[in-house]
Amino acid sequence: MIEIPKIEKESAVIVSLNKDRISKEIVNEHITELKELASTAGAEVLHNIIQNNRPINNATYIGKGKVEELRLLVEDENINLIIFDDDLSPVQLRNLEKIINRKIIDRSGLILDIFATRAKTKEAKTQVELAQLQYMLPRLTRAWTHLSKQYGGIGTKGPGETQIETDRRIIRNRISLLKEKLTKIEKQRNTQSQGRKNFLRIALVGYTNAGKSTLFNLLTKSDVFAEDKLFATLDSTTRQLTIKNETVLLSDTVGFIRKLPPNLIASFKSTLSEVKDADIIFHVIDFSHPYYEDHIKVVEKTLRDLGCDKKLQIKIFNKIDAVTDLQKIDYVRNTYKNCFIISAQRGINVSSLIENLEKIINDSFIEETIQLPIKNAKTAAQIHNLAEVISTKYDDNFVHITYRSKKENSEKIKKILYEKE
Repeated sequence: MIEIPKIEKESAVIVSLNKDRISKEIVNEHITELKELASTAGAEVLHNIIQNNRPINNATYIGKGKVEELRLLVEDENINLIIFDDDLSPVQLRNLEKIINRKIIDRSGLILDIFATRAKTKEAKTQVELAQLQYMLPRLTRAWTHLSKQYGGIGTKGPGETQIETDRRIIRNRISLLKEKLTKIEKQRNTQSQGRKNFLRIALVGYTNAGKSTLFNLLTKSDVFAEDKLFATLDSTTRQLTIKNETVLLSDTVGFIRKLPPNLIASFKSTLSEVKDADIIFHVIDFSHPYYEDHIKVVEKTLRDLGCDKKLQIKIFNKIDAVTDLQKIDYVRNTYKNCFIISAQRGINVSSLIENLEKIINDSFIEETIQLPIKNAKTAAQIHNLAEVISTKYDDNFVHITYRSKKENSEKIKKILYEKE
């Protein structure tokens, strides 16, 4: 990825279209979130423009009157960046740039820009670059113009050559190469996961900035980067957590957000495999946020998209130290059964979460002894792959294997034995 350094903080105006006639409060919440995204990317939002109760204009997204209002505003105040809260089509993007003559990005472009800034490891950089290229391909003319020397700043950190004449063929070749790289990474992850078969695996998920990394550091005594900003964590990190002599693998994952670009979800498939491979999902929620229930819906939808909605999920309402409304606490306890209300920052009620983990571990594992004919070495090898073998005893014709495994693996072993009979 080629990152063009910012010379100065960019001034910006954000634009939203309330096409679904949602309440003013929710519209303002979406605007606030977009402002936070812009701030994370390094922009200073000076104004926000909302157009209410209008269908999408196929040519310019917002109506002609609003486009003219926007043009006059950015020219009068010398604002150089316009951010739309929804994705714009390539046609809408080109038409708006012709009329307004300013740099324009949409929500997906902004999120991709933040990811490009936050990506640190080789895997994350590869994933972000792939998502950027797939996003840019239909917007080629506009995108590569932004990568030329006449532009810089937000929405311009991108992969590939910094030449306007770069064509689609080069981009497609690069996309193919990056997909091959990510396929290799996925194979490596699958190989690594084979060594984790007998550990209970827990994935922390949640809306961005819910406090997952803070909880992860508290439980595992690690120092994973945690910051009060959106998307502080991009790479999944796995650490061992010991509970009463039992080892649990806990993974911290990238945060979710409303309207997360589909290309980004697809590109982060290998990272999100930690969620798919988990036995239990800890859904961390920022309880102090006024729209925490909307955040819950976004995360649950993303989990459905990943095919992980059937897994055991434990909701953890974080940042209780910032909540003073007792009725709100009672509501959560009555609405979300078996949830935990904690403060990861201050360690409040975390001990009850750990105690519950002990029960989960006890309920998740089983110890059994089976008898196999000595000649059946292949089945014995399969058992070693699926379980922790505690003892092996031989007599004249049989081998007696005592093993400990997750209950699901024990069922697999019984199925293997049944097929051999």
